[in-house]
Amino acid sequence: MSKKQRKFADDGWAVWIDGDDTSTVYINDWIDPEGKSYIDLGIRIRGVKSSKNLYVYVPYELSRGEMEDISLLYKDTRILQATFSAVCIVDYMKNEHTSEIAYNGKTVDIVHISTMEYDLVPVSQGTRINLDLEKLQPFLDNDEAYIIWRMPHKTLDDIFKWHVDGETTLTRLRDLVTSPVVQEKYGYSVRINEARLLPEGITRVGAFHRQKLKKAVITISLKENYEINDSGCYRIRRLEENLYTGYIPEGYQCEDVITYEWNQNREHNLRGQFNFYNSITKNRVSRVSMLIYLMFVIGIGVVINYVSNTVFAFFGWF
Repeated sequence: MSKKQRKFADDGWAVWIDGDDTSTVYINDWIDPEGKSYIDLGIRIRGVKSSKNLYVYVPYELSRGEMEDISLLYKDTRILQATFSAVCIVDYMKNEHTSEIAYNGKTVDIVHISTMEYDLVPVSQGTRINLDLEKLQPFLDNDEAYIIWRMPHKTLDDIFKWHVDGETTLTRLRDLVTSPVVQEKYGYSVRINEARLLPEGITRVGAFHRQKLKKAVITISLKENYEINDSGCYRIRRLEENLYTGYIPEGYQCEDVITYEWNQNREHNLRGQFNFYNSITKNRVSRVSMLIYLMFVIGIGVVINYVSNTVFAFFGWF
């Protein structure tokens, strides 16, 4: 089997809240190895009324126009039900900045980030998002709030990008002749609040060291013709059909998508450092290899035909 060069992405994200909170981070990756990948980042803040600011570090450059407020789609209760895996009642746009949903016996506020002012600050090779929660206080009716938005996942776009293989021409030709099957393999890691992967501009912030993340959940949506390392996954399912229309990223084909979900808790260690690693593989038949095989078979056929005609002509001469 011919092996394409393996590529690896190790993302270092940071999420912290300046205030009295124990929060949960939700990440949903819409992975499209043949197109553009997206990431939904959701943060559920407990104790939001005692919190002053929300900070998120994204490990690549990000502009305001690339952030999409998908909470505005929660007006559709079918999307809410598919997203929260529960029957939900929504009081949509209860005020200028929030909606309210009731599910599983509790009530929370959904913050519409697009209606608020927030800052995007360049930090090293990434971007720090600053959201002022104090200005949100007059609009909150509950002490638990949920903030979610979508943006391009540029790290994944980079590792899936076509590249020139560094191997020699003879080595590539040998691999193609040996087997028409090419294996593509990618390593992908998301590390939240892992200090060694974060720039100094984040790790030296005092509030970052006082944050108290309780849980992180990562969900990966990927076509079924790719294989993923799901040994640590606690839930595997088909993508909910209620998300097909109006919610999924534009251009994302999801009819054959399987969703994998991982969950990590910090019951006693409230530093909230989370590490999710996945390997993604795909086996495909190389068109170049098949063309070589076809040319080889045709060539053999031509040679055999020539030899046979020569032999018959020779014996026929006698």
